[in-house]
Amino acid sequence: MRYSQAFLFTAKETPSDAEVISHQLMLRGGYIKKTAAGIYSYLPLAWRVLRKIENIIREEMTREGAEELMMPAALPAELWMESGRWQKYGPELLRFQDRHGRDFCIGPTHEEAITDIVRHAVSSYRHLPKNLYQIQTKFRDEIRPRFGLMRGREFIMKDGYSFDVDDEASATTYEKMYRAYSSIFRRCGLSFKAVEADSGQIGGSFSHEFMVLANSGEDGIASCSKCSYAANLEKAFNGNTYQCTPRGSTTGERVSTPGLSSMEQLSEFFGLPAAALVKSVAFMDEEGTLCLGFVRGDREVNQVKLERLSGKALHAADGEALAKAGVVAGYMGPINLPADTRYWLDPSLRSLDEIICGAGEADFHLRGLSPAVLDEKRFADISTVIEGDCCPRCHSELNILRGIEVGHVFRLGTVYSQSMKATYLDRNGKEQPMVMGCYGIGVGRTAAAAIEQNHDDKGIIWPMSIAPYQVVICTVNPSRDEQSRATADSLYERLAATCDVLYDDRDERPGVKFIDSELIGIPLRLTISQKTLEQSSVEITIRKSGEKYLHPLETISEEVARLIQQQMEACL
Repeated sequence: MRYSQAFLFTAKETPSDAEVISHQLMLRGGYIKKTAAGIYSYLPLAWRVLRKIENIIREEMTREGAEELMMPAALPAELWMESGRWQKYGPELLRFQDRHGRDFCIGPTHEEAITDIVRHAVSSYRHLPKNLYQIQTKFRDEIRPRFGLMRGREFIMKDGYSFDVDDEASATTYEKMYRAYSSIFRRCGLSFKAVEADSGQIGGSFSHEFMVLANSGEDGIASCSKCSYAANLEKAFNGNTYQCTPRGSTTGERVSTPGLSSMEQLSEFFGLPAAALVKSVAFMDEEGTLCLGFVRGDREVNQVKLERLSGKALHAADGEALAKAGVVAGYMGPINLPADTRYWLDPSLRSLDEIICGAGEADFHLRGLSPAVLDEKRFADISTVIEGDCCPRCHSELNILRGIEVGHVFRLGTVYSQSMKATYLDRNGKEQPMVMGCYGIGVGRTAAAAIEQNHDDKGIIWPMSIAPYQVVICTVNPSRDEQSRATADSLYERLAATCDVLYDDRDERPGVKFIDSELIGIPLRLTISQKTLEQSSVEITIRKSGEKYLHPLETISEEVARLIQQQMEACL
């Protein structure tokens, strides 16, 4: 592509609403254009990147025996009602009615649609396994879209679904998809970790997220310093073994603490660190039932873990709701609670020799309370792990990293096949539910994550495998130097037959061309000038390392091919 013909417009200024580097550079580099909050047009440069990511996905899916199809974006409400998600999914689901008043949604994911397809086609164990996927535009009405392609409302996603006869066969398919995803992200040139994760709205019993490691990542990752254990902070378990020497009494000492309800206030009042106190956090479910979590004062209640224990979605409880439930905000303790209160105790409380906690009445706390009063049946891991906690597998130290989720694989089991009656007849003629798996990749997020991980103060540094163009040819003073222009024309024709080339044929100063090529992140730059031609050479600049050198013009095609191959192999 000649630059003079390309739809390619760069900008010097960083847009004020772009918070993360990928968003900034994609806007400045002419990759995307904002249409509405969380909705972007993919301009030609971005589309080339996304197509390359999609091609890598297709190749790896084919390698593992998956087949591509395309399902509709608009889905009838009846299918979602069958699975129970029409009521459950929440406001992120974009719902609408057609002209006949029938309810539809724009699919944020397609478990219901694919289950409906397979249940009408598959009837026998002889038809299984099946592994199907699509690459399609999705819509989720995020309450706060941000970070450009990293958290948009409309996005391109590869979503795949497998159907097997039993858990063992499903586990085999899961391993294949895990392997395929690892290959995909390696080939995209990304440094990533596969971490254990919560299954969230999708459901299922077991899942892994593929996280691109980056300081700008929204997700926290607990990673063991010794073994392979890694998990999203929503899922990560604390392997600490807490011990104490119980002291105190079964009633404790009642202490007046008017107006003191925060950890900071109580820590100062009692002259003790927060780790010596008990923190209470209150939630309500959608039915208005109270759910409490109690942790050591220096730790945080993990809402996702608590939701998993309660089996329901939770939201923070306000003072009015607490009063209605018979408890006092800021003065709750793991004793003196209403009889029907649902609550859990974090194992970190086992480190306390004696307990300081809310007394269950306004303006009073208890101290000197014996841990023997705590109900052993209420203990469960409900806190978020922190740096230095113990690995649950090998008890080495956990490190906390930041990551960007680009892929997620789920062991769904029979969540959808049972509710939607997707069954088959086994060898004995008995009806059985199909065992499902679900596998997603955010295509735009993968591109954005690659930028977050590969950039400098000049712009993007694309991995060779997904760069919009592999090579850019720049000429110096083409309007006044006929030899340089003619040589560049000839080289462009030669290279265009074997690689992706952008030919910057603009009548611009060399500095402008170099700045633009560095901003948009093309891996190799070939510069042709009167000076280089005097030595029958071309100047090669490697974007990633900044290395520059002259190479003879007559073998420049071979050198470019070598460099491309070298950088492509670095992604394997």
